Amino acid sequence: MTEQKTIDALNSRFPGLKRSEFRGQTRIVVLPDNAYDVLKTLKEELGFDLLVDVTCVDYLQYPESAPDRFGLVYLLADSETNERITVRCYLSESKVSIASITPLWEGANWLEREVFDMFGLRFVGHPDLRRVLLPPEFSGHPLRKDYPLQGKGERHNFPVVTRADG
Repeated sequence: MTEQKTIDALNSRFPGLKRSEFRGQTRIVVLPDNAYDVLKTLKEELGFDLLVDVTCVDYLQYPESAPDRFGLVYLLADSETNERITVRCYLSESKVSIASITPLWEGANWLEREVFDMFGLRFVGHPDLRRVLLPPEFSGHPLRKDYPLQGKGERHNFPVVTRADG
C-alpha cells in the first residue's frame, strides 16, 4: 500500500488526523483515546506489522512545540514494502495514561516499561507494568525535564550488593 493510500484509509476511519512529513517519513498525530484503534488498524488492515520503537519526548521547556507536555511516539514499519510511519499522541501532565499496545505487539511490553520507568507514563492493560531499568526503590522518572541533574537523593534507598552476595 502506498503512503497516500495509507493516509487516505486512516482519514476515512479517523477524520481529522494531523499529518506531516520530515525527510521522506510520514508522521501522524492522533488523540490518546484513538491511539490504540489507529495502531490496530495500521497493523491489521494496512500492513504495518513491525513495531520498531515506543518512546517519549518531554516538551516541558518548549511548550510552543507541542499541545501537551508528553509526546508519546510509536514507530512502525511494513516489513514487505519497508514503508514507515510515525504515530504520535500527546499526553498532559494531569493525564499520563494510555491504552497498552501489548495485545497488538508483544514486543511493546519492554518498550512501554521503559517509557513508564523513565517518564512515568502509565499503560492501561499492560501485563507487567513495573520498572525495567531502575530498581523498584527509585521514586522518580529521570528523563522528565524537571528531574534534577543531581537526582533527588534516591540512592540511599538502593540495596547494596557486593561480590560476596553473588
